[in-house]
Amino acid sequence: MSSKNGIARRDEDEVCPVCKSSRYLNPNMQFLINPECYHKMCESCVDRIFSSGPSNCPVAGCRKTLRKNRFRKQTFEDIGVEREVDIRRRVMQVLNRREEEFDSKRAYDDFLEQREEIIANLVGRIDVAKTEAQLQQYATDNMQSIRTNQALEAQEASSFQARMTQEQEEARLRRQAAREEYENERREMQAGREDFLSRLAAGTAADATSIAREGHKVLLKKSSARRSEEDRIRQKQAALRGTETTKRTGGPLTTADIAGAAPSADTGLVKGLRKIKTPEPEKPYDPFMGLVPEKRDYYSLQSFYPSSYLEPIRKDTRMLAGGYDLREYYSRTLFEAFAGLGCFVGEEVAQRDATSAAGISKPAATEGAAMAAVGNAAVNENTA
Repeated sequence: MSSKNGIARRDEDEVCPVCKSSRYLNPNMQFLINPECYHKMCESCVDRIFSSGPSNCPVAGCRKTLRKNRFRKQTFEDIGVEREVDIRRRVMQVLNRREEEFDSKRAYDDFLEQREEIIANLVGRIDVAKTEAQLQQYATDNMQSIRTNQALEAQEASSFQARMTQEQEEARLRRQAAREEYENERREMQAGREDFLSRLAAGTAADATSIAREGHKVLLKKSSARRSEEDRIRQKQAALRGTETTKRTGGPLTTADIAGAAPSADTGLVKGLRKIKTPEPEKPYDPFMGLVPEKRDYYSLQSFYPSSYLEPIRKDTRMLAGGYDLREYYSRTLFEAFAGLGCFVGEEVAQRDATSAAGISKPAATEGAAMAAVGNAAVNENTA
C-alpha cells in the first residue's frame, strides 16, 4: 500500500498543475519553480503565462505575483528543503557578521543562535511580517558592513579556489615527474643490463667479477644522484610554497580595512559588536617635533627694548657691519634671567634638611667637609 502511495505521489509530482501535462506523455518536459511560492509548473506554461509581464500564480489559492526571470530549475527533490535552503542563503547574505567584529566569542555565539532563530521563524512561518521587517531595517542600516563582508567572503572564496587549483597542478606535475622518472629509470636499467651482458660476452671469465662490481658502482652513483635531485626539487617546491603563503598572509584584508573608518555600534538586531575606532588624521610633518625656537613659557621675545646702553650699539655701523644682531642679545639675556623659574630652591633645601634630621643620608657637601676636618686634625697632630 505504501509503495502504491509512493508511486501515485511521484506521478502526481510529474504532472503540471496548470496544463495537466504529464512527463509520461512528454519525457522532455522541464519543470520550473519560483521562490515566491515554490509552486512547480512546466516550462511551456511559464512561457505562455509570464512572457508578457508579471502575473498571478495560476495555482488555485495562490495570489502571489510572479515574474518570469525568477523561475528556475528545482535543485532538491523535496520542495521544503529547496525553500529552507533559499531562506538560509538569503538571511546569511544579510546577517553576514564575522567573528572578529564581536567583543567576545560568547557574543558571536549569541549572534549565530539569533540568526538560526530567524531562519527557523521564516521556515516555519512564525511572525513572518515582523521578521522580514527586522531584516529589511537591518539591511538598510548596515548596507556598508554587509557589502564589506560580502567582499571578504568573495576574496576568501577566490583565494581558496586559487589554492586548490595550485595544489591540483602541483599534484599533476608530481605524477608526471614520477612517470618520467620511472621511465628514465627503466630505460637506464635496461641499457645497463644490455651493456653488462655485452661486456660479459666480450670478456673472459676472470673479468666477470670486476665487470659486475663496476656495474654495481654505476647503479649506486645513479641512484644517489637521483635522490639528491629529488631532495633539491622538494626543497625548492617547499620554499616556493612558503613564499606564496607569506604573500597571501602578509596583508590580509579585514573588515576595518575595506569598510574604512566607519565606526561600528550595536544595531537594533545584532548585539555585542566591537566598536571600530576612527583613526586620527595624520598631522603635517614637524621637523622640530613641536618645538618653537623663539617660544618660551615665561616670556615672549620683542623686537625692540628701549635702553640707554643699547642705543649707541643700535646706531653704530661698526657693530652692525659684521652681522651682529641685537635680537640674539635679547634672547640670551631673557633666557638667562628666566632660567631659574622652574627650580624651587626652598623646597629642595627643606627636603634636604628633613632627610638629614631623619638620619637617612647625609648631603655630599657635609660628608666632604667632615672628611676634610678629620684630615686636617690628623695633619696637625703629626706636625706637633
